[in-house]
Amino acid sequence: MSGCACGLGFFMDQQIAGVLIIDKPAGMTSHDVVACVRRLLGIRQIGHFGTLDPFATGVLPLSVGKATRFAQFYLKSRKAYEGTMRLGVSTDTYDGTGTPTSEEVTVSVEADTIEKMFRKFTGRLMQTPPPYSAKRVGGTRAYELARQNKPVQLEPVEVEVYALELLSFDGIRARMAVECSGGTYVRSLAHDIGQRLGCGAHLEGLRRTAVAEFTLGQSVTLEALEDAVGEQRVESYLVPLEALLPDCPELIVRGREEKSVRHGHKFQLAQTERFGRGTGRVQEVSLLKILNPDHRLIAVARHVSGSIYHPDLVLV
Repeated sequence: MSGCACGLGFFMDQQIAGVLIIDKPAGMTSHDVVACVRRLLGIRQIGHFGTLDPFATGVLPLSVGKATRFAQFYLKSRKAYEGTMRLGVSTDTYDGTGTPTSEEVTVSVEADTIEKMFRKFTGRLMQTPPPYSAKRVGGTRAYELARQNKPVQLEPVEVEVYALELLSFDGIRARMAVECSGGTYVRSLAHDIGQRLGCGAHLEGLRRTAVAEFTLGQSVTLEALEDAVGEQRVESYLVPLEALLPDCPELIVRGREEKSVRHGHKFQLAQTERFGRGTGRVQEVSLLKILNPDHRLIAVARHVSGSIYHPDLVLV
């Protein structure tokens, strides 16, 4: 499916909530994918946990129903990619869809030189986003200014590259694996590395392999999702609410405590519920998943101070 053949307009007669991990095809924007799945499911309440460039493919987590409220916990999540950096020429978009900004040069770089450069681009670094990006400049998207040939001045931001590995190199194209913080532009990485190598470079291809706990192994193509809609088995692809934020401790509440949480009231952890007991100190956790006795997620609470938590997200 190169575009979206979502003409089914299937109406889900029951409330569904969770995360669909779409394997985004090249040529579609993230908004295109959201619009396609909205039409497929007949559900308006669908969002995404971080965009992918149109030329890129791979993991695009879509939140469905009540899961849309979890976006706040995922937009800065750790991400993983595999990409191909083309050496010898740079482009204005920093990828293969752009116009060359340099004459193509003969590449005389060895694999070990690239690996050494990769090490210099690992860790915390200040990165300037591409001029063709969704960053705002005075209220206007940077790419809108760039398309009008207007100057784009973007401030560098701190990002973190946890791992940058050279997978293969044929003398011109370097395949690489990247793990980085949210907000990192792999296009900028390729461009900046090309500048440092002195030969120019751009990102020729990109495939996202993970966002937080969501991986390609859990993903579904739009074609397969369309088939699942016709067979009324969409929920087999949904990651349920209870499985989100897997690293957060869980707390089961009942009776008056459950009612209080559902009303959004602050609460104090009892000593028996304090995490890290037996270690000599209490472990503070920033987020708690609150479940009812049936192990259904009813809230996500944020640490306030001491043993006090506040249900920031209540699922009513």
